[in-house]
Amino acid sequence: MRTDLHRHLDTPLAAVRNLGILAHVDAGKTTLTERILYLTGTTHKRGEVHDGTTVTDFDPQERDRGITIFAAAVSCSWDAHRINLIDTPGHVDFSDEVARSLRVLDGAVAVFDAVAGVEPQSEAVWRQADRYGVPRIAFVNKLDRAGADLDTAVESIRERLHPAPLVVQLPIGSEAGFTGVVDLPRMRSLVWPEGRDTVEEGPVPEALRDAAEGRRRQLEEAVAELHPGALEEFCAEGTLSARTLTAALRDLTRSGDGVVVLCGSAYRNRGIEPLLDAVVAYLPSPRDVPAVRGTWDGGEQERFADPAAPFAALVFKVNGTATGRLTYLRVYSGTIGKGETVWDSGTGRTERIGRILRVQADHHAPLERAVAGDIVAVVGLKSARAGSTLCAPGAPLVLEPPTVADPVVSVAVEAVGGAEAELLVSALTRLVEEDPSLVVRTDPETSQLVLSGMGELHLEVAVEKIRLAQGLDVRVGRPRVAYRETVVRGVSGLVHRHVKQDGGAGEFAHVVLDVEPLEDVPGDGDGDGDGGATRFAFRSTVVGGRVPQEYVRALEAGCRDALADGPLGGHPVTGVRVVLTDGATHPKDSSERAFRTAGRFALREALRACAMVLLEPVADVTVTVPDDAVGGVLGDLAARRGQVSGSVARAGVVVITATVPLVELFGYATRLRSRTRGRGVFTARPAGYAPAPSTAASGTVTR
Repeated sequence: MRTDLHRHLDTPLAAVRNLGILAHVDAGKTTLTERILYLTGTTHKRGEVHDGTTVTDFDPQERDRGITIFAAAVSCSWDAHRINLIDTPGHVDFSDEVARSLRVLDGAVAVFDAVAGVEPQSEAVWRQADRYGVPRIAFVNKLDRAGADLDTAVESIRERLHPAPLVVQLPIGSEAGFTGVVDLPRMRSLVWPEGRDTVEEGPVPEALRDAAEGRRRQLEEAVAELHPGALEEFCAEGTLSARTLTAALRDLTRSGDGVVVLCGSAYRNRGIEPLLDAVVAYLPSPRDVPAVRGTWDGGEQERFADPAAPFAALVFKVNGTATGRLTYLRVYSGTIGKGETVWDSGTGRTERIGRILRVQADHHAPLERAVAGDIVAVVGLKSARAGSTLCAPGAPLVLEPPTVADPVVSVAVEAVGGAEAELLVSALTRLVEEDPSLVVRTDPETSQLVLSGMGELHLEVAVEKIRLAQGLDVRVGRPRVAYRETVVRGVSGLVHRHVKQDGGAGEFAHVVLDVEPLEDVPGDGDGDGDGGATRFAFRSTVVGGRVPQEYVRALEAGCRDALADGPLGGHPVTGVRVVLTDGATHPKDSSERAFRTAGRFALREALRACAMVLLEPVADVTVTVPDDAVGGVLGDLAARRGQVSGSVARAGVVVITATVPLVELFGYATRLRSRTRGRGVFTARPAGYAPAPSTAASGTVTR
């Protein structure tokens, strides 16, 4: 079914779907997006990743590398519904790009490889979607591949992601013979003949009728267990009608109690139409999701998806182009037209909307207005950043921005030509505006420009973007990782007396501190990409007013200042609890400034007296290698201080899981390709921090 997008620019809110495509790298997200655009009539030629002709992977680096790096938004229409779709990256280095997209989406399609099942990054993006409460349906892709098995993939979803998978299709044929599916709710066959783009509907093949009836029964029982309305009909009638089943699947999807599972082969154009039907039937519209919550002036406010309500939108992406700065935003409430003024609640500035654009990856169609539920790009905003709230000047609001993980890998960058140094600083500033997960700073000791990000590939792409866009010749130093220091044995009763008398008002603060470790610091290990953010606790046991509360707060602030550089190597300190046990003040010379200074110097002195250990970021690594290369790969992982946690054999390959220090993964992709003759692949995701060898204190680790 093909429809014209331009007929539906004013689609009612109930007929809008804002969804993302989520998956592990190489699971087929971009190919699936291309087939959706083709079948909906948005494009008239099927784009291919291997040919570099895809719509959403339009950046030169994406086409050269064959992976999605930047989230790309497109719009299409299906069955009188407008679908705003974001194709997200699958590589762990770009997980922040996924998080920013999920923050503004109402639903998602999670794509899984029918051979590999749930892969590491599939699990990571699934947890991200859980965090933002995004309903999902699952699409098991690549059923035409050798070794593809729907049941095995579904079982991996059940075991590793823990939803209730509700399989609504039965494959017709297997591997190269996969030609279609049986639609279980409606008990019909959908077949895609070789060489044709259209689907043929018919009765269930006689050879599959018993299997289809058995699968339909399993689906009914699974739904009845989870949905009270379906259970009532199932108990009364002994079966579920297609209408009741569809309504129950919709409710379970939107509540997150179940996930509908479909299957197909995006590359061969099989299974796309029923997937689009499922998006329309099961995923929510902007009207179906709860009102967005924001704050202002200490109170909480709600904004419903109502075009007549005060305008409120969240910026989730900023992109500099040759023709100007594009600001991508999700409109949650109200209506905005070109030429109107909005208020940026983060900067406190008003700005004028120059143009409003419907986004088609790197192409744009002008719009006169955007309404609640829309995902659009606007031109003319100068200060808005990803995470900014834009609202009507008379109805201020601050929406919760997407979380940004702390970067864990750094490189030193410098312009080869001295005259280009200012151009490099300007280019880096624009880069950070577009990608908040990148951080640029100047090293106070070396005066080097340091670019930090989420992984080696992340930084490589960022630097190459500067080279391509600005024509700058940039020299890059070896990446450095973000180490931390922590306390393993504390000190008690440390006395510090701060006295300063140099004419005029003096400074006086007397404090007694206990310093001790917080529990579970060396293995934060939650895998959520928090980057090892500083963990610090402070409390006071002083009684009798010996240290006034305002001085206690100043002392805590001073202690936090001292956490910026630890005694081992000047790295940030984490995992520390400080207890103020005693203190004294002077009636004239004590002040908040004096106690803040005392806190800073007292904690530094205490940390030098504590037993400290260096922490380094570690990553959970999954390596897939041919079974004849396992020995060499295991040996290499051991040489990189990797802790192997398991291995599973699958159809001629072995999947090895291990935890490896991040610093040891630099250059690992090249080494793995060399050891496996190009057949090995690996993925890694941050897994917190772990104790490092003492030789790492200077920022390098020797082997």
